[in-house]
Amino acid sequence: MTRLGVLGTGSWGTALAVHWAEAGHDVTLWGRSAELVRSLEDARVNARYLPDVAIPPGLRLTSELADLAEIDTVIVVVPSHGFREVVRSYLQGVPRSRAKVLVSATKGIENDTLARMSEVTFEEAVAADREARFAVLSGPSFALELAAGTPTLAVVAADDGDLAAELRETLSTRSFRLYSSTDVVGVELGGTSKNVVAIAAGIVTGLGLGSNTLAAVLTRGLHEITRLGLACGGQTRTLAGLAGMGDLVLTCTGALSRNRHVGMELAAGKTLEEISAATPMIAEGVRSSLAVARIAERRGVEMPITEEVVRILYHGKSPRQTVHDLMTRDLRSEAEL
Repeated sequence: MTRLGVLGTGSWGTALAVHWAEAGHDVTLWGRSAELVRSLEDARVNARYLPDVAIPPGLRLTSELADLAEIDTVIVVVPSHGFREVVRSYLQGVPRSRAKVLVSATKGIENDTLARMSEVTFEEAVAADREARFAVLSGPSFALELAAGTPTLAVVAADDGDLAAELRETLSTRSFRLYSSTDVVGVELGGTSKNVVAIAAGIVTGLGLGSNTLAAVLTRGLHEITRLGLACGGQTRTLAGLAGMGDLVLTCTGALSRNRHVGMELAAGKTLEEISAATPMIAEGVRSSLAVARIAERRGVEMPITEEVVRILYHGKSPRQTVHDLMTRDLRSEAEL
């Protein structure tokens, strides 16, 4: 049994906490909203984000970050735009004498700074004068399916290979199999960029364009993700693995995908404001599209699908016009990466 803390009571944070608690770990789940945490304690179910999953009796719930101060391994599962604030608040309450392991399960990039979550964690640890070792957890994993015990595979990456291997052994269960990696950049960018491509996949699905078009979006989308990953220091094998291709396939084809759903709603003629107002769930690809496009521009990386998603989301471009424009781009060799 290992003591684990989970920061974030969204669907993925709740699913991870429930799963590890049922696997026998000593888990504390933190939520920002005291009102939401009280409702979870009373009902023993997260009615807002994961209504079909019971919260086991042994899973502790809190809205006080101080309750996690003595826990050495903490998984951060909050939206990318709130990640810095939560990590900052948590680290400020941690004793300087205790080195913490922070595992990001957030798939996103900070829009203002273009910092990945590993970079945010490093900056906040320095500012708080605390020692924090970082890892990232990512892969093809829907919250509801993990909580239901469906066999799920993912990757845990850390610059320190020993730490990645240690977390692999600690966090794996009979139905949650983890592989270790030292490619933090590749895992973070794979998990972030695939959400943008999933919006494009939802658009072509919503337009009724068929399997041929969807397969093309997945394949060319993986090319874009790989180009960006390599330009930023990631590794090809990572982006061809669970954190890249695996997560891309799931998010682009699975009915539970929020980003795919956003694309389908856009194809139906709804605006981003209308889509956002209809659900409390956050589709990270909406925000991440801007950051990914900016990083690509800075690195001189061509990402036409990502660029078109940004134009649809933020500039009102017609999805059907986007398909026409992508299909009439200059012809080239497929070997160009």
